[in-house]
Amino acid sequence: MNSEFVGFTLDAIGKILVAYTAIMVHYRFLKEHKIDEKVFRTMKQERTIAIFGVGLIIIGYLLQIKSKL
Repeated sequence: MNSEFVGFTLDAIGKILVAYTAIMVHYRFLKEHKIDEKVFRTMKQERTIAIFGVGLIIIGYLLQIKSKL
């Protein structure tokens, strides 16, 4: 295993952890229901986009992993 692969892997894991943290903050905030409907709708959309983004990070990682090994 070379250092480029390790760095690439740690970068992907870090991005996923940051995205996960943001998603969980939105989830907890939405669970409170102390916001108006417009903000509630926007936060649901942001959560969907964030989950999609994590999926893209994972797909990008899997597509590039062959060239890193």
